[in-house]
Amino acid sequence: MNLISDPPIPVKIQKMKERVRWMHPSFRQRGIDQTSIVLDDHREDSPEFSFMVIGDSGTEAHSPHHPQRKVAEMMLTHRNDCSFVLHTGDVIYSVGSQEYYSTNFIQPYREFLVGGDNPKGISYDRMVFNLPFLPVLGNHDYYDVPLMYRLFTGATSSLRRLLGHKDMEIGWHGSYQGNAYARAFMDYTQAIASPQELERHLDQHYTAKTNTGRCLRYEPGQFTRLPNRYYTFRYGGIDFFALDSNTFNAPSPLPTTQEGEIYRRQLLHRRQEIERQELQILKMWDYLNRDNPTEAEQLDELSAKLDQINEIKIDIEKQLTSHKTPAIDFEQLDWLRSRLIESWNTSEVRGRVMFFHHPPYVTEATKWHQAQTLAVRHRLRSVFEQVAQTLGSLIKERPIVDLILNGHAHCLEYLRTADTGFADSHINCIIAGGSGHRPRYQRQGGTELMETFTEIKGKSTRKVADSLLFVGRHDYKSQNHLPYSSVRIDVLDGSPPKFIVRPLVAERIGEEWYNRELEPFVI
Repeated sequence: MNLISDPPIPVKIQKMKERVRWMHPSFRQRGIDQTSIVLDDHREDSPEFSFMVIGDSGTEAHSPHHPQRKVAEMMLTHRNDCSFVLHTGDVIYSVGSQEYYSTNFIQPYREFLVGGDNPKGISYDRMVFNLPFLPVLGNHDYYDVPLMYRLFTGATSSLRRLLGHKDMEIGWHGSYQGNAYARAFMDYTQAIASPQELERHLDQHYTAKTNTGRCLRYEPGQFTRLPNRYYTFRYGGIDFFALDSNTFNAPSPLPTTQEGEIYRRQLLHRRQEIERQELQILKMWDYLNRDNPTEAEQLDELSAKLDQINEIKIDIEKQLTSHKTPAIDFEQLDWLRSRLIESWNTSEVRGRVMFFHHPPYVTEATKWHQAQTLAVRHRLRSVFEQVAQTLGSLIKERPIVDLILNGHAHCLEYLRTADTGFADSHINCIIAGGSGHRPRYQRQGGTELMETFTEIKGKSTRKVADSLLFVGRHDYKSQNHLPYSSVRIDVLDGSPPKFIVRPLVAERIGEEWYNRELEPFVI
């Protein structure tokens, strides 16, 4: 049984374009850039500032524990020192449904919202942030529920709650190809009925100016919408690039060789194997009751395993259908290439930060070897190569970007790429995907990431990245440690900029919680 489904990439792209009226004449006539925002936070412009990063947070409370809320409470102690919050995706589990925005987002982060003293009175599509909250889409924010499963879970979820049973955070609705996320965070101009109303809206909220034209003015406490699923903004001399990696993560086609056929059979066997595991878990699920503390812990564990299984099944399916030409969002990648080149040619820009969901480099046990991980790595490597060739000596041995921020892997991890032989060398990467969903282990294969390259002389394998810090699930003295996390990053003056990274960890050991701030490090 497929519990969730992932819409095709062309559908994701087209639906999101419709929701923001992409390239509508009213935008074009005003010279509006629909991929830029200006943060109008009334703070003094300074090269030194701080921000926080979270990701993979969107789970509900599992009594008596609420990991996402524990992370939010730690963030509150740093709130007044930070200019904004970045979210690396998976805002709502398990299928990005509007049903869960109240419990899985609004209530945990209520202090970051206007009217947060009464979170139940905030509609998911009417949120206004009092501190800039800048997300990107995760895979779960796009997921949907197959019809037959939706009929089952939707019709019985209320009854199961009354009977004290479990809730897999799947009900009547999925995301409807990311529609719930778009209504929650994006400037959903498709809902504006009349041309006159649209023009008034644009003249009211698209009043900021950059070197690419007019753009959306993001005003905390007033208007906190995003213009598109990918966008850019400049703050303190740093260019930030927010990407939608869900539309360039399709694996490359399997080779039409004997080796490729063997691998295809292995994928089919692996799919059958995990489907058997899934059925076993669902059978166990039926006999557990969340009102029993011991069984509640078992349910959380089973839920995490089901989530892993669904991710593996989707990754396998993407590979099995990759004999076709993969759908790749070249429009977004071309935009990224041109904006990076423009950023490097702008004298007041001293650094560049990218954030998106799928990490190109990771050692978390369930993600490091996924086909989607390699796909994202190769697509970005290609963009970086094009940028480097265009810029030539201008980059002066610096990396194309100073920092990459990701989620998807349920951990906190700091990696640095090695000399890959390409323009993605020596880049700092931080994965902030441990902010609510159950943390996962690091792989057993060590901290060095290797990659096999096909070259003229044949295949060669070399190191492409090192994992320098990993904060994830681990066992110590027969106890399971579950560290949930966020990150505060302090940006220092200077060019190139330096970043002080301050990991914030709320760790659960048994039934107890311990808050700690790890030793800061400079990159």
